[in-house]
Amino acid sequence: MCLKIFPLTLLLLLNIPATSLASPPQPTAFSVGGFEFQRPEGFQWIATTSSLRKAELRVHKQDWPEPVQVLFFHFGPDQGGTIEANISRWLSQFQEPVEKLNAQRADQTVGKTKITMLRAKGTFLSGMPGQQPTPKPNYGLLAAILSGNEGDVYVKMTGPAPAVESLFTDFERMILQAAK
Repeated sequence: MCLKIFPLTLLLLLNIPATSLASPPQPTAFSVGGFEFQRPEGFQWIATTSSLRKAELRVHKQDWPEPVQVLFFHFGPDQGGTIEANISRWLSQFQEPVEKLNAQRADQTVGKTKITMLRAKGTFLSGMPGQQPTPKPNYGLLAAILSGNEGDVYVKMTGPAPAVESLFTDFERMILQAAK
């Protein structure tokens, strides 16, 4: 005789509250490298499994072919490379030569925080270092480097270019609020 036990029935039999299986809370604020970030409305908190990633957000809408990913990195004081080295590395993650990306850089200071922001669009070479990259045509990049007392914080958003562009205001607001 075979018994089929449905998940809720199994929980009741084992006396486990169904709420314990709910997804973890979505923090509205989180700290990276001494900066306090506010998670924009519609951005989903993703539990990161990488020791290099300090936080991860994702945004997905039904008409987008893929989600947009926002990664936060912090390595400590005097770690992580120069601003120029990071910009070069991010731009080299595109298939096209740098001069074809129409990259835009903006430097500003908010309070005591120097911010460098970068925008680019092209064929993004997605994947982990050392592995064969997957070309992603018409991809966008929004990135920011916040220079702080505890070291620089690197924030990198990638995804389909129209989706990334539609999130520019939310991304910029999140960066500027954290810098205050």
